[in-house]
Amino acid sequence: MLSQPELLSPAGNLETLKYAVLFGADAVYCALPEFGMRAAPVNFTPEELAEGCIFAHARGKKVYLTLNTLPTNEELDRLPQAIRDAAAAGVDAFIVADLGVVEMVKQYAPDVDIHFSTQAGIANYAAATAAWHLGAKRVVLSRELTLTEIAQIRENTPPELELEAFVHGAMCMSVSGRCLLSSYMTGRSGNRGECAQPCRWKYYLVEERRPGQYMEIGETDSGSYILNANDLCTAPFIDLICKAGIDSLKIEGRAKTFYYVASVTSAYRRALDAYLKNPASDSFDLPDDVIDELNRTSHRHYSPGFYFGKEQALQTPSHTYVRDWDFIGTVDSWENGIASCTQRGRFFLGDTLEALQPDGTVVSITPEWIRNEAGEEVNATPHPMMHYTIPCQVELMPYTLLRAPKKPCPTEEADPNADTTFCCTDC
Repeated sequence: MLSQPELLSPAGNLETLKYAVLFGADAVYCALPEFGMRAAPVNFTPEELAEGCIFAHARGKKVYLTLNTLPTNEELDRLPQAIRDAAAAGVDAFIVADLGVVEMVKQYAPDVDIHFSTQAGIANYAAATAAWHLGAKRVVLSRELTLTEIAQIRENTPPELELEAFVHGAMCMSVSGRCLLSSYMTGRSGNRGECAQPCRWKYYLVEERRPGQYMEIGETDSGSYILNANDLCTAPFIDLICKAGIDSLKIEGRAKTFYYVASVTSAYRRALDAYLKNPASDSFDLPDDVIDELNRTSHRHYSPGFYFGKEQALQTPSHTYVRDWDFIGTVDSWENGIASCTQRGRFFLGDTLEALQPDGTVVSITPEWIRNEAGEEVNATPHPMMHYTIPCQVELMPYTLLRAPKKPCPTEEADPNADTTFCCTDC
């Protein structure tokens, strides 16, 4: 058991790892090109993994590597080298699900800790204890557990065994991610990191003798999304999760952008720090800015997941995301009241921006001018990755993130009922 809960953030690439660490993560989890449960992210080369470990360790943070797919016989021939490469890079633990992988980690990296993945389906204290006897230092608990069930696991397992649980992000509609829908419908296996997310698709009813006649199932006026789970958000009751015995608070999202990871990490850093100020208290006051921050990233509607019972694990009858803010750019440096920035999204002169700094502070900015790399004053930042400067009297830290409220979509203004998911470049 850790002396105080750890905040664990995802990293789909080296850039995201750096932002996660700088914005408050105690540890990050990532993957090499093979054997991780997310094939979509860029992931890490062995050299990038070593650089990431150096960056994290220099700041007192840890790096965990996912090896949580179920490898085939043919893939096993390549696994020993992947384990050796990761151990040489300096990873602090391997996250595994397959018992064969567990044995290979013991053989090829005996000094590196083992964490049992949520894919292993640890849902009771007997399974958690068995994992401990197999060599696990930590188990990632099933997402379907309630707070009461987690407390029971903590009470009936070795105190040295660390417990980890997801606290934020996308939820799988299948038990502990053990879903076959994607494999069956698209040939892309969710158990091999290639999920096509058919649970997010819009469904109709078709009668077998009437092909081509699509009948509305009628969940809502916008269609039926009968498998579409809400995103998990536990910030309002993070104190209860800690008191149930969780050692590591895990944010989902290795396929997410570095802006998403930095923003969500910053929010949960503030929530966890607020709890840690007085962990013995029976009451917990979540800072107001935490939920504000969590509403500044793209997300589905939030729910508390299964922590208070399955009745609270809600589904949203819609395919849409909540997207109220646009990511505008990053601050590379600040000197004498001028911030040097890199474009990540367009904004116009006169727009009011927010600057989220690595220490969690938020600064409002309405630039009086914008100058391009040639020093010319311009009215907007239309070009991807363009370098520009803006005035700001408040000193801004490197890696600060710039964002702005999303402007109304022209298509939506013309037709409020229009589907604006992919309507134009301004959306």
